[in-house]
Amino acid sequence: MSKHGLHLLTASTPPHFYSALRRVAAGVSIVTAGRDDDITGVTTASLVSLSVEPPRLMINLGRQSSAFPLIVRDGWFGINVLSSDQLALADRFSSPHIAGRQKFEGVEWSRHASGVPLLQHAQAAIACEVDEIIERYDHAIIVGRPDTIELAPRLSSLLYWNEQYVEVDRNADLDLLAEVGVPPAHVR
Repeated sequence: MSKHGLHLLTASTPPHFYSALRRVAAGVSIVTAGRDDDITGVTTASLVSLSVEPPRLMINLGRQSSAFPLIVRDGWFGINVLSSDQLALADRFSSPHIAGRQKFEGVEWSRHASGVPLLQHAQAAIACEVDEIIERYDHAIIVGRPDTIELAPRLSSLLYWNEQYVEVDRNADLDLLAEVGVPPAHVR
């Protein structure tokens, strides 16, 4: 059935559900977890600001994710918001062929006081203490209380949209828009 160029689909079928979700552009982050030598990280596009007062973040992770049991065990996790030039990092942390500490080999990172690893050169690296974990179906909603935040000076982002990565760099994209004649008042 079509109405104004739209197609009505049944939401209960996974392909149709995925089709709808592919249309949502989302920032790409790496969730890091663990301490000492037992560390890991996973690429996600599920970061949400839950509250500003008090500050709370929310992520959604599969319970089968390598990071989930470490977050439950330690009560801490890192959110590393990726910049436009960190596509290789997103691929590395989403690879099923690289596990645990191996994901960090050759990657600059530091440890928060809690032991959780934080990636250097991320747009934002946020160490969060677990506030609440809500397990539903095959996933868990994890609410975190930000403890420390490190911000990069450059503004760019890596997005995930329609099953592909999209790079957004504020300065480069503003220059490109200026070339095609979009008035700056509509971009800033």
